[in-house]
Amino acid sequence: MCAGRFCRNAVKNMKQQLVLNKGKEKYVFRYEAGREDELLDALIDQAKDKRTDFDWFDAAVLSFKLTQSLIRQADNLLGENADAQIHTS
Repeated sequence: MCAGRFCRNAVKNMKQQLVLNKGKEKYVFRYEAGREDELLDALIDQAKDKRTDFDWFDAAVLSFKLTQSLIRQADNLLGENADAQIHTS
C-alpha cells in the first residue's frame, strides 16, 4: 500500500501489459503508465498488419481492457483522495 504523491508516482512509473491469446498466438503489449496513446497506436498498427491474425476486433477488445484498467486506476486515486480528506478534516 502506498500513500499520496508516492503512490501516484509509483503507478505512473509502473510497466503495464495487455495480453491477448488467440489460437496458437499470444500478443503481449507492454507500456508505461501515461503512454496509453502509444499503446493505442501500436494496436492500430498491428491490426493493419496483414502478416498476422491480429484484427480490428482484437484491437477493440484490448482497447476496452485498457479503458477498464484506466477507470479502475482513476477510481483508486479518487478513493485515496477521499480517504485523505476524511483524515485531514
